[in-house]
Amino acid sequence: QVQLVESGGGLVQAGGSLRLTCKASGVAYSINTMGWYRQAPGKQRELVATVTDGGSTNYADLVKGRFAVSRDNAKGTMYLQMDNLKPEDTAIYSCNADVSDLRRQSYIVWGRGTQVTVSS
Repeated sequence: QVQLVESGGGLVQAGGSLRLTCKASGVAYSINTMGWYRQAPGKQRELVATVTDGGSTNYADLVKGRFAVSRDNAKGTMYLQMDNLKPEDTAIYSCNADVSDLRRQSYIVWGRGTQVTVSS
């Protein structure tokens, strides 16, 4: 079973930058699409960005041009570079992955999340 652990969150002033990391561990046949999601207090979880194992990316309109998602398949790691952060980016950021196990059966796994707080 694959597990995901996020890191890199913290407190930053508006206009600043943070880089989040999502590290996968465990045994799998493949890790397919990975994604970043966020949930602000009192709001539903929303998609931030996704990246396929081939490197194709997709972004929510609110973060286009400010955030960049990437991954290192050899390290089983996904990154989220967040620039020009705004107070409305404050949320718990979680990563997930579409995993195929050794029997080629797919499942979704989530990390616990990391807090990002942007002060004005």
